[in-house]
Amino acid sequence: MAYYVLLINWTDQGVRNVKEISNRISAAEQLFQKHGAKLGQVFMTMGRYDTVSFWEAPNDESMTKAVLALASQGNLRTETLRAYSRDELSALVAEL
Repeated sequence: MAYYVLLINWTDQGVRNVKEISNRISAAEQLFQKHGAKLGQVFMTMGRYDTVSFWEAPNDESMTKAVLALASQGNLRTETLRAYSRDELSALVAEL
């Protein structure tokens, strides 16, 4: 499994429906599961991003499909970061 960080900003629509955030997180989790992704954590943040979440997915393609499906609902905009575990980083550096 690959690791991903989703940096999320709510759209105007997302802010108008903020009271439904718990339901939206559950719905996002189900949507991502359809693409083989698993939610790690979700944090509401102060600063540049409204929410940060951590995911695992089988590959970049699966994660991309899940993010596009989520973003198409109009509640948020995302920036996706591929993250590497300590073991993955050690393996990459060993090949230098």
